[in-house]
Amino acid sequence: MSVYILAIESSCDDTSASVIKDGKVLSNLIANQEVHRAYGGVVPEVASRAHQSNIIPVVDMALKKAGIDKTQLSAIAVTRGPGLLGSLIVGVSFAKSMALSLDIPIIEVNHMQAHVLAHFAEDPKPTFPFLCLTVSGGHTQIVKVNGPLEMEVIGSTLDDAAGEAFDKTGKMLGLDYPAGPIIDKLAKKGKPVFEFPHPQMQGFNYSFSGIKTAILYFLRAGVAENPNFIAENLEDICCSVQTRIVTILMAKLRKAAKQTGINQIAIAGGVSANSFLRETIVKEGEKHRWNTFIPAFQFCTDNAAMIGVAAYFKYLKKDFADQSMKPTARLPMTENFR
Repeated sequence: MSVYILAIESSCDDTSASVIKDGKVLSNLIANQEVHRAYGGVVPEVASRAHQSNIIPVVDMALKKAGIDKTQLSAIAVTRGPGLLGSLIVGVSFAKSMALSLDIPIIEVNHMQAHVLAHFAEDPKPTFPFLCLTVSGGHTQIVKVNGPLEMEVIGSTLDDAAGEAFDKTGKMLGLDYPAGPIIDKLAKKGKPVFEFPHPQMQGFNYSFSGIKTAILYFLRAGVAENPNFIAENLEDICCSVQTRIVTILMAKLRKAAKQTGINQIAIAGGVSANSFLRETIVKEGEKHRWNTFIPAFQFCTDNAAMIGVAAYFKYLKKDFADQSMKPTARLPMTENFR
C-alpha cells in the first residue's frame, strides 16, 4: 500500500504544503508573504497572522494538485523548529488537529535536517556519507551526513549567517528585501574590484560579522569622498561582496572535503539558489573530482516538499510524534526530539 504524507512548513514567512507518495513529490505549494518587503525584513506577528489566513487554502490546493483526498493520507508531517515561534505554532496546531481528526500519525521534522534531505526529492541523489553546506539567512553549517537521520555538524558560523550578510549588505546599499537575489542579479554585471576581509576561523567554522562591519566602513568611506559612490559602483560592489562571501564558504568546504576524504558534496538552504555559489561548486567539483549535488530552485528556499521527504524516512522507522509535541524556536541540527 502506498504511503501518502501531507507535509506542512511554516517556520518563517512562507506557508507551504506538499504531498509525498512513497518519497516522491506529487505537489509543492508555497504562499509567499510580500507584506514584509515594506518593512525590510520579516515581522514575526505579521507572519503568524498571514499563516493563519494561508494555511487552509494552501493545504487544499496541495491535495487537489496531488490528485488525492485527505482520507488517503497515511500521516501528517510538520516543521517543529527551528524558526519563528508564532509561525511554527500555526503549522503545528493545524497539523496536530488534522492528524487527530483523521486518526493518523503526526511526524515532527527538524527544518535544517529537511534542507539537507531536500536532495532526495529528485534525482540524482547523493550516497552516504556526504557533506552538505547548508546556507540560509539564519544558518551556515557544514554537515556530515552519515544516513537519512544521522547527521553531524562539523562546522558552523560562530556569529552571523551568510544569508544575513547578503541581506544586511542590501540594506546598506538601499536595495529591496530580500536583498540576496537582487545582489546576485546586479553582481552578474559587475566585477570583483573591491577587496573585503577573509576571516580566519579555526576548523571548519565560519564568521560573517566582521565582513558586515568591513562593508559598512567601506561604504561610509566611499560616500564621504563621493556622495554618489554607491550608485556609481553598485554592480561592482555587489560582485565584490558576493565573491568574498562565496570564497569564504568554499574555502571551508574544500578543507572539510580534503580532511574527511568525502567526495560527495552538496549545498542546501536559501543561499544555495545563488547563481555564483552554484557555478563555483560545479567548478570546484570538476577540479577536485567531487560528485556535486545542487537542489532545484523550488527546493532551495523554505518549502514543504523537503519536510515531506524527511518525514518519509521517519515514517519508514515508525518514528511518530504525539499530541503533546510542541514547536520550538531553537532546535539544533542533531536534536533527536525525544
